[in-house]
Amino acid sequence: MKSQAFSAIGRRKEAVARVRLLPGDGKFVVNKKPLLEFFKRETLQMIIEQPLNITETLGKYDVFVNVRGGGLSGQAGAVRLGIARALIKVDSENRPPLKTAGMLTRDPRMIERKKYGQPGARKRFQFSKR
Repeated sequence: MKSQAFSAIGRRKEAVARVRLLPGDGKFVVNKKPLLEFFKRETLQMIIEQPLNITETLGKYDVFVNVRGGGLSGQAGAVRLGIARALIKVDSENRPPLKTAGMLTRDPRMIERKKYGQPGARKRFQFSKR
């Protein structure tokens, strides 16, 4: 008998993470690499594990993630949102603690576009009076 897999998508900045949760012993795989190998920074690892810590399910599920786009910080945020959404599919009782911790909010901040006549989004070329 095949065990139930719970999947969800998380996004942040330009990163998109497809997350699958399977009942297991807490294995973490991100893009076919272990979590500690893919996200080497401890802060990013903490960000990713937050939803599991809040719902006290760390070590109860194997987490398989495909993440692409953006940088490491954006990818970590996308994985966190994906895990939180998948945990709600696992058990709807997980929703209130995740909601109060702000894990279910899609961070809307995106890069501001570059404007014409200037070198960046906000930066201006040097002003010369004469």
